[in-house]
Amino acid sequence: MSRDAHAFIAASRFGYGARPGELARIARDPRGWLVDQLRPDVAPPRQLASLPSGHSIIEEELHFRGDPEARKRFNRERVAPLFRDEVARRTRAAAESDAPFRERLVRFWSNHFTVSALANRSRPVVGAFEREAIRPHVVGRFRDMLGAVVKHPAMLIYLDNVASVGPNSPRGFRAGRGLNENLAREIMELHTLGVDGGYSQADVTEFARILTGWSIADLKFATPGVFAYRYDLHEPGPKRLLGRTYDQGGEDEGEAALDMLARHPATARHVARKLAVHFVADDPPAAAIERLRRSFIDSDGDLGAIARTLVDLPEIWREPFAKVKSPDELTVSTWRLIGSPEQPGPLLAPLRLLGQIPFTAPSPAGWPDTAAEWVAPETMIHRIQLGDLIARRTARRFDPRTLAEDALGPVASETTLRAIRQAPSAREALALLLASPEFQRR
Repeated sequence: MSRDAHAFIAASRFGYGARPGELARIARDPRGWLVDQLRPDVAPPRQLASLPSGHSIIEEELHFRGDPEARKRFNRERVAPLFRDEVARRTRAAAESDAPFRERLVRFWSNHFTVSALANRSRPVVGAFEREAIRPHVVGRFRDMLGAVVKHPAMLIYLDNVASVGPNSPRGFRAGRGLNENLAREIMELHTLGVDGGYSQADVTEFARILTGWSIADLKFATPGVFAYRYDLHEPGPKRLLGRTYDQGGEDEGEAALDMLARHPATARHVARKLAVHFVADDPPAAAIERLRRSFIDSDGDLGAIARTLVDLPEIWREPFAKVKSPDELTVSTWRLIGSPEQPGPLLAPLRLLGQIPFTAPSPAGWPDTAAEWVAPETMIHRIQLGDLIARRTARRFDPRTLAEDALGPVASETTLRAIRQAPSAREALALLLASPEFQRR
């Protein structure tokens, strides 16, 4: 495959599609262009500057607990505008990024460690979760990201660990409340070992006991809204997880358990397969999974090293259209090509139409990552309608033939190029480009 075709794969499979003129620059060194984005000193997107911290939002919310009417006003006047602003800024950041591979990695790991705004209590801090627990560690250590995720207030709220009380803890004796196993189960099933990772229901219960006391500071603390270990909620005594006994006491039990899970062979296998499905193919070759698994183990979960292994996978460079773009990917790649709207409404309209508003995954498993979930007949109609809607509003600003070269370069089929050239208007030509199989896939 030519270097120009590799430039398309670098821009679209690893990133979110090319901006005008970008494919020619990438073609000089596609792999080098990608690896350069993995430097630890890459600054966070300027579009996300000045957004509030998660703990500050939670502190605001804490003042309204016990007052239902004030809480409704807080949700309406503070949370709803903030959520819209987070989604708009995040979308614009990816559309304008000089490091789109890094942005894709942020989204991959954010989806792997899903926190969804569909659970209303976590809605105020879902954006802060990605900014605070995912972005700082995206080329760091898996163990560090896992720890940041589990201790972030958004995850503790979303998976109900704030409501988990050791039955034999000081608070448990008084309150008559018990364990909540949600966080323990999802850490093992989704975040580390995988559903076939060799754990049992007894392990879930023991891990939930270990994580009792991992909670959030309330207004009695000096810094409300941050992670706090609450000894009065922690289940005393030793716990046995995956054949090991944890009797360190207190918060150290949870840290030791996370150490073990982050380095477990099943975690390496589970993460490797998810990465291969996202970047290589819906049904990835076993050899690609194995190289990623080996990289995870050999590097002790160094996510930057694993990302460089992705860049070196020969399988990823063989087929330019192995993956269907999700609605989020299609939206961002469209705005990268033609420029993103200034107003949040038009900027986010494609995400609403196609059914993938960021931070609203339907379950802790996150958004699906295979074509079968995104190309049903109804959704394909919506994709075509979206292309026509965007073309109607913007076509007069562009030469669609030039845009086709900018977007698709050497991988555009003669059929697609002929249809664009012979379209009776610029609007129809642009709509054909945006609906083309080459633009809809990566």
